[in-house]
Amino acid sequence: MTNESENKSNFLLTLISKDLDEGKNDGLVHTRFPPEPNGYLHIGHAKAILLNYTLAQTYNGKFNLRFDDTNPVKEEQEFVDSILKDIRWLGADWEDRLFFTSDSFGTKYEFALRLIKAGRAYVCDLSPDEMRQYRGTLTEPGKESPYRNRSIEENLDLFERMRQGEFPNGTRVLRAKIDMASGNLNMRDPVIYRILHAHHHRTGDTWCIYPMYDFDHPFTDALEGITHSLCSIEYTDHRPLYDWVVDNALELMPEVIKCRSRQTEFARLNMTYTVMSKRKLRRLVEEGHVHGWDDPRMPTIAGLRRRGVTAAAITDFQERVGVARADSTVDLAMFEHCIREDLGTKAPRMMAVLDPLKVVITNWPEQKSELLELENMPGDETAGTRRVPFGREIYIEQEDFMEEPPKKFHRLAPGKEVRLKGAYVIQCEEVIKDSSGNIIELRCTYDPQTKSGEDTSGKKVKGVIHWVSVQHAAKVTVHLYDNLFTKENPEDEEDGDFTTNINPESLTILTDVPVEPAIVHTPVGTRFQFMRKGYFYLDPVAAQEGKVIYNRIVGLRDTWAKLSK
Repeated sequence: MTNESENKSNFLLTLISKDLDEGKNDGLVHTRFPPEPNGYLHIGHAKAILLNYTLAQTYNGKFNLRFDDTNPVKEEQEFVDSILKDIRWLGADWEDRLFFTSDSFGTKYEFALRLIKAGRAYVCDLSPDEMRQYRGTLTEPGKESPYRNRSIEENLDLFERMRQGEFPNGTRVLRAKIDMASGNLNMRDPVIYRILHAHHHRTGDTWCIYPMYDFDHPFTDALEGITHSLCSIEYTDHRPLYDWVVDNALELMPEVIKCRSRQTEFARLNMTYTVMSKRKLRRLVEEGHVHGWDDPRMPTIAGLRRRGVTAAAITDFQERVGVARADSTVDLAMFEHCIREDLGTKAPRMMAVLDPLKVVITNWPEQKSELLELENMPGDETAGTRRVPFGREIYIEQEDFMEEPPKKFHRLAPGKEVRLKGAYVIQCEEVIKDSSGNIIELRCTYDPQTKSGEDTSGKKVKGVIHWVSVQHAAKVTVHLYDNLFTKENPEDEEDGDFTTNINPESLTILTDVPVEPAIVHTPVGTRFQFMRKGYFYLDPVAAQEGKVIYNRIVGLRDTWAKLSK
């Protein structure tokens, strides 16, 4: 079913194959992705989505999408809608298995009642501060709550009154009765229900008590028949509680439980110059450091999609990262390399001049213009060609001219020649400056015998630069993005608040950028390589508002490819 080389990069394949060989779960593989609808998904979530979905596909199993909506204070329909959109875009298909944990609140309430009747749960009146004091430490056992030995009848009465809304928030909780001396703090009588008078985005005001995640999550897995509960490494210490809940569910509610779910942890995705905490991403949005959850600088799936990154590039990145047991940090350059690899053979070439310098070709007739044939994809004849207008006045990049160039500068300089991409060889004859000494224009001549594809001059010119005709240029707005943070680890505690590491130059806005006229007729969704400047994408959100903004997806420099060789 899977080969040995695959297993080496994904230990979960070995684990699941072993389970199947041993006949566990009747040979079934059933995975799920269980997001909490309290924010937008980010690229770390993409790893979990693609991992769970791919494993289900590999073993002809099933994949569920389940919203763990147990905290109405932070959950919104906006987040539900965005998550559905993101997962569809990534290509994961839950078919008809879309669930909300809130749909089974009644079943979970019944499970809680059965735990109370079995003497395995009790209502506790300790305040949150008192509960922390009673909990103990990693080296000292906890103390039993004075309410731990309430009678079953009293616990049932109090829990029902909690359910009816008789008590304020924070005054009572339901706790599992496990072991206050356990070496695992998660097993020291954890809270499994709390009072929360809040409107739920699906159940409205039906409930004022809500199950805690560590209680709800394993029970719902067993309820849905999830065979392999895959989660990130920080939940390792929660696994004993996960097993306790599943074991009790199998014993006390066997009529609704489909299988014995098992939790297995894998390393989460960490990436340089990035934060992956949903809480911190929320801060970036709410404090105005970015322009929303889908800001192209954000590591959210919505932000990456708006920037122009493709689902294929994200999938390739996740496959390259692989699945490990121990946390590590991936270089952002590796992700950018995957983006370039994806777009390199897909994105047609266009010319745009981001920092224009005017060039007048003095020996070109003033009223003459010419349509030149340029290939859309170098080396790929099937991609076709386009016609680009050329005239007496053109724009080139400021950086493509130097008045006093170093020895290996192969672009334009006084008295030097350079080839214009798909056009002619020109030579700089004169430099025009303003009163402050700034270069504002170049006067050049062209050699008519050097037309690309028809060159009869015999000249050997090393430099080739891009250009745009002044007369024919369309003008657009371009957004250039840099890392959102200035430090590889923006959460370094030595710096205090992570927002102090936000890069003030993470967004550069260029207006009236001259581009080939053909670009304005291309549909939204087309990605381009602006020659020598990177890959760009027409911002779909801005386009809906009638604005023409091209986001730079990624630059052309690829350090990762060099480092990985």
